[in-house]
Amino acid sequence: MRLTPAREGLRGQIAVPPDKSIAHRALILGALCRKGLAVRRLPSGGDLRSTLKVLQGLGCALRMEGTGVVIEGGDLRPPAGPLDCGNSATTMRLLAGVLAGHPFAVELSGDASLSARPMRRLAIPLRAMGAAVDLAGGEHPPVWIRGRHPLKSLSITLDVPSAQVKSAVLLAGLFAEGPTSVADPFGTRDHTERMLQWLSYGERFVRQGQVATVHPGFLEGGGALEIPGDISSAAFWIGAACLVPGSDLLLHGVSVNPTRTGFLSALRQMGGVIEETPAREEGGEPTADLAIRFREGLEGIRVPAEAAPSLIDEAPILAVAAAFARGETRLEGLAELRRKESNRLEGTAAGLCAMGARAYVEGDALVVQGPTVLRGGRVDTQGDHRLAMAFAVAALAARGETLLSDAGCVEVSYPDFFHELSTLLDRR
Repeated sequence: MRLTPAREGLRGQIAVPPDKSIAHRALILGALCRKGLAVRRLPSGGDLRSTLKVLQGLGCALRMEGTGVVIEGGDLRPPAGPLDCGNSATTMRLLAGVLAGHPFAVELSGDASLSARPMRRLAIPLRAMGAAVDLAGGEHPPVWIRGRHPLKSLSITLDVPSAQVKSAVLLAGLFAEGPTSVADPFGTRDHTERMLQWLSYGERFVRQGQVATVHPGFLEGGGALEIPGDISSAAFWIGAACLVPGSDLLLHGVSVNPTRTGFLSALRQMGGVIEETPAREEGGEPTADLAIRFREGLEGIRVPAEAAPSLIDEAPILAVAAAFARGETRLEGLAELRRKESNRLEGTAAGLCAMGARAYVEGDALVVQGPTVLRGGRVDTQGDHRLAMAFAVAALAARGETLLSDAGCVEVSYPDFFHELSTLLDRR
């Protein structure tokens, strides 16, 4: 895809796609509710289609209504064959936790990208709970599970920052013989905890400090949940408005869960102008309207490793912003980026360098020296949706034409991204 610089500021209002992380959990937990769940405003990307397809393969009755779905809760059934999770690690890891507590055998498979993702750290706690979990080569998908019921109770402390492993163990805990606890010293995203508390009315879930505890049993459900806007998708528009002179954007109904707003904090620390107006709460998740205005003079900052879990998906677009900031920006604790759809850590540095920035990887840190006048060039997205969108934003503020490889990979999380961008540019 060829992109040219924005000639004027980006102005207008945007409703970003619903939050993918929250939507996955709503679908999976809805399937475990006695009374089911109505989930409104689902994302349209490939990852959510994978979760819907897998749930149907497990005998879950789904009824599409507009942009949402009504899930009839009940017992899951043995599938007729392998369950294809597509490109979605969230689908695979969270459902592995659920299926560990069901007394039948199942195979979870995925595409080539997902089949290269690490799963051993997921298998270890599920095996400790009594499920049989096998991996290809002892490390990667397919994941073969023979569950048991009830599972053994477990109390663990995360040794790596992984919201998906934490969620899988808590979901498995619904089918254990007693309470299951997970201590999260990293402060990873807590959508599963919030939704468990919301769906169980606080009866089966307790959180004290870093420790989340789930008690076994069915969830009630029976209500409706509208999925709020995705902060990770909003990040690209926020970054664009901070980099293109004259921009003034308003984003409606974005999730501002405190475990996901590290990007907003970092960009504000750099000098970005982001105003937040509380909107409402959905399923235990706070939302807000975000107003972003361009202001010249971003400053480089250091983002310590302990902040990384709260902005891990937004690191590429934050690095793009850092290329325009005065001085050095150092983003630390990004080892997890090596295990995404691509080696996102190296890919971000390589893309910035291809556009003339001074960026390099140092251990698990990404270092960007600014300010730089980015120039258009050929950027390899490595088939990674977040890299594609981050460098599309960079192209808006660069000089000359930028050519992105495999821009169609945005289908995974934000199918309308380039259409929205074109519409936004035409509004001026």
